[in-house]
Amino acid sequence: MNLRIVGPTPLPPAVCEALARPMINHRGPEFAAMQARIVNSLKTYFQTAHEILLFTCSGTGGLEAAVVNLLSPGDTVVAVSIGVFGDRFAEIAELFGAQVHRLRFAWGSAADPDALRAKLDELANVRAVLITHNETSTATTNPLQELARAVHERSDALLVVDAISSLGAIHLPVDEWGVDVAVTGSQKVWMIPPGLAMLSVGPRAWEAYARAKMPRFYWDFKKMRDAMAKGQTAFTPGVNLYFGLDVALELMNAEGFENIRARHARVAQHTRDCAQAQGFELFANQAFASNTVTALKIPPGVDGKKWREVLRKEHDTVIAGGQKELTDKIVRIGHLGWVNEADIDACLHAMTAALVYVRAS
Repeated sequence: MNLRIVGPTPLPPAVCEALARPMINHRGPEFAAMQARIVNSLKTYFQTAHEILLFTCSGTGGLEAAVVNLLSPGDTVVAVSIGVFGDRFAEIAELFGAQVHRLRFAWGSAADPDALRAKLDELANVRAVLITHNETSTATTNPLQELARAVHERSDALLVVDAISSLGAIHLPVDEWGVDVAVTGSQKVWMIPPGLAMLSVGPRAWEAYARAKMPRFYWDFKKMRDAMAKGQTAFTPGVNLYFGLDVALELMNAEGFENIRARHARVAQHTRDCAQAQGFELFANQAFASNTVTALKIPPGVDGKKWREVLRKEHDTVIAGGQKELTDKIVRIGHLGWVNEADIDACLHAMTAALVYVRAS
């Protein structure tokens, strides 16, 4: 199957083999050594000298962990949203009692740093700014460096970034840009199944942790930090996911970080160019086009659900539909992780053939 959604992504054979290894003691020396290797490699991709924490959960769990460890009920928060996942980040903070001020932008466009500056000037004592780096629902990447600069120029707020679908593939130097917490998820660029969230936690985040009053147990940063210092985890981890990530990082290290980012940029441009050459219309503002997912407008008069169904059943190819207000308006092609141009060519060829069938039926 040509799985071309934004996650889970295809798994390299070496990762599949690693996932099937016999269990080991998650409190033993083998696990401790493996976790140390993983953390050491992840620091390279996060571009951080600070701590890395791993939780057995989805990326959304990582976002909730960031919220409850940094904030108290009633704290003023600005949530920048350009799509479904920006809205989700805001909702998590609201559910735990933060006073969230949403700064929303039209879907398909990126956030405006000047608008963020104006919002921060308008509010007092903003504790945190929540930003989704790469919005997969619209195939748009926010100008995070400029947004981070706006945050730091206009406030002392923490910068908390959902980098679930970007980190490792799109440039995000965590320390250089002053990101206090960045969150990513295993089923994206990292080429392993869903179930691990990886977070970088900077010094200002630890200061905020000491003040934060939101309830936390499983998500507690300090519990996890203390356990990882002993080569363990606070609670039982997904051991086989660690096996897979250990091998995936070996593959990534062999390719090289710069080469990985260059490959994602090249494959993304190839996707956009070939899609347009075949008559498809791009959805997102191309000045901010994502290097991990491309959104295409569903052609007029075409039943998008049927198109994807034919694609899956007759061509063994799976792409994603639109979400929320973009349901039945766009389809999305994931090109992150273990992917090259040939995968995209096969996908687009199948999409064109399926479209001919749908139009004729």
